[in-house]
Amino acid sequence: MARQEDRTPSRVLRDGAAPAAALAFAAGAVALWSTNALVGKSLLENHPVSLVQFLQFTGAALVFALIRLKRRAPIHLLPQGEKGETTNLAAFAVGFIGLVGTMVLQYIAFASMPVIEANLVAYTWPLMVAAALIVLDSPRRPALLGVTAALGFVGVALVISGGREQSLFQGNLVGYLAAFGSALCMAFYSIFVGRVATPPDRFLLPSAVAGVVLTFAWCLHDGVAWQAGTYLIAGLYLGAGPMGLGYYFWSRALKLDRGGKVAVAAYLTPIASTLLLALSGETLTMTAIAGAVLVIGSCIAVGIEGPEAGNHA
Repeated sequence: MARQEDRTPSRVLRDGAAPAAALAFAAGAVALWSTNALVGKSLLENHPVSLVQFLQFTGAALVFALIRLKRRAPIHLLPQGEKGETTNLAAFAVGFIGLVGTMVLQYIAFASMPVIEANLVAYTWPLMVAAALIVLDSPRRPALLGVTAALGFVGVALVISGGREQSLFQGNLVGYLAAFGSALCMAFYSIFVGRVATPPDRFLLPSAVAGVVLTFAWCLHDGVAWQAGTYLIAGLYLGAGPMGLGYYFWSRALKLDRGGKVAVAAYLTPIASTLLLALSGETLTMTAIAGAVLVIGSCIAVGIEGPEAGNHA
């Protein structure tokens, strides 16, 4: 009887409209994320990663605060429930790991190794989500999903080993570890953001504020020179665009998605961002290109197989 009551006309209408809205939000996130590596690369050429990160989190915090104000909702530095009560730490943990963990580790990787390679490694998070899906959701074809994800990680190994000097770990080892850590954080966020009851803007704002405080302390430690310049605009764009609106759009897409279809849109990000980096002069060897094809191809395959698995779980 409960299931029949859920199938009201209004519920059916909402269910029908949700996929289109989810894909629209996902497309917006992908468009913004695709510019992240290119703009970040240009800033890191002349500015320390601590300063770039501080500007990012500042821009993101401003966007999340404006979203709260637009909704005429009070601004809290701790995640709040729908009725105003402070939620448990689970929502904040999801936001902090997903936002602060992902972005800080990603930019440490950008500063420690070739950006085009760091970008590809960091975007293995869809493959990690696929691996988690096998464990958590009992997909219809776990073996196929596992093989697809494994091929993606083989591609990562080729990217790492296909450096300009054809030696393993062309970049800094810390960079590769940071890139993998960034992917793990984003995979964690993508899995759990749709499973917490708290709306995304309620925990993304406190997470961004925490990022501002931490990166400001990082800047003080590095003795960053504070000067006016166009880099301020670029840094704030990274925060307001790829980090702020990008995360908000992606979170809304995951909340609205009911069939796992937005995952396919997300896997366009490494394609678009890698293309932009290549156009800017970044290069890969043939070995690394083969690895990139495996990574991107596996992401797309996982995106197609993932929704089917979810529908048959």
